[in-house]
Amino acid sequence: MKKRKMWFSLLIAVVVLVMSACSSSNSSGDGKKDGKTVLRFATWDTGDTLKIQQDIAKAFEKENKDVKVQVEAYGDGFDQKIAASFGAKNPPDVMYMWDFTTYNQSLEPLDGYVQKDPDIKMDDFYEGLFNYSKVDGKLYGMPAGFSTMVVYYNKKLFDQYQISYPKEGWTWDEFKEIAKKLTDKSKKQYGFAVTSEPDTYDLQGLVWSNGGSFISDDGKKIDGAMNSPETVEALQMYGDMVKDGIAISTGGKNQQSASEIFKANKLGMLINGIWPIQGYKDAKVDFGTAMIPSFGSKPVKGLISSSSISIAKDSKQKDLAWKFVKFYSSEQAIKMRTADLPVRKSIVEETKVNEDPLYKPFYTMLENATNTPAFLLNKNWNEINRNLSAAINAVMLGQDGKPLFDKAVKDSEKYLDK
Repeated sequence: MKKRKMWFSLLIAVVVLVMSACSSSNSSGDGKKDGKTVLRFATWDTGDTLKIQQDIAKAFEKENKDVKVQVEAYGDGFDQKIAASFGAKNPPDVMYMWDFTTYNQSLEPLDGYVQKDPDIKMDDFYEGLFNYSKVDGKLYGMPAGFSTMVVYYNKKLFDQYQISYPKEGWTWDEFKEIAKKLTDKSKKQYGFAVTSEPDTYDLQGLVWSNGGSFISDDGKKIDGAMNSPETVEALQMYGDMVKDGIAISTGGKNQQSASEIFKANKLGMLINGIWPIQGYKDAKVDFGTAMIPSFGSKPVKGLISSSSISIAKDSKQKDLAWKFVKFYSSEQAIKMRTADLPVRKSIVEETKVNEDPLYKPFYTMLENATNTPAFLLNKNWNEINRNLSAAINAVMLGQDGKPLFDKAVKDSEKYLDK
């Protein structure tokens, strides 16, 4: 699953300019191959997960004998290649998608297809997932995969220090007390890890859970949101844990990653999505997962990293593309995508994945994911985010947050829609 990144916008623009004159395609000019209609499907998957996508394509072909699904594996170059294909007016018919604010004008709205096709069973999907594929109220992608953020905790260290495992409803005060008990600098052992230059996207759940936000719900105001007492308090807490010595700063230059320290049994807790879970299993780490702590009695808010499947506006076979999207969203295809957490409630109930202690917190956080991320609320978020990111990085270095966030607001207000 692709994590969201904001830094490549300029690169995309350059690639589009360079590639827009090109109009080559991997299929023949009339969209036919060996007498079959060719449907192009682009994915960022590689290795084992790419094989899953290819198997889904074959399953679709089995039900549609006159169709050949051409799976195009873009790998790490996905964003650049998709941008170039849109610029050249030669995009794949169907593609994985996450950055809807950048690409929505090149995508086909799906609302009309959904309304005419009740078999899609929209109420079987977790509602919060659709917050991530809508722009200006229009739906541009069907949910394909997701992760929420949870706490990973090292059972070996918890047992060694006779600390009870986290339970649903625990608080940040309890979290910090546990982190303090688990920290032993003489052993280079820490209770928690904080990324030295965190992705602001990943911090939004923390901020929402304290009643704060980076931007107003209508995307037009940051003063009173980005620099609110609730936002500042939540982010300052992370920086203060590093300053107080109960958390280690990770992921920067000449710094280990949190996962490396966790695998070495020198880290009590970290916060991450679903991505490292198999690596921890392979490394035989004795670990558990828990939902994110609360700020006292305030409700915990979940943050989703999602992937969707979309149709290109320039596709010449949109009805067939929708047929594939519908198949990809079916129970059959979701069961085939074993690397993803199921996005349909019926599959979750059938497989009982949400009853597995390791995976249950991901679904608990999903049910709490009702907020819309900042980058979907304002088209100029990349510019605003640069100032916010600079402020947060300074807080992680021990500086006082309030003046930094006030400055970020002042420097960013020119990017707001008036």
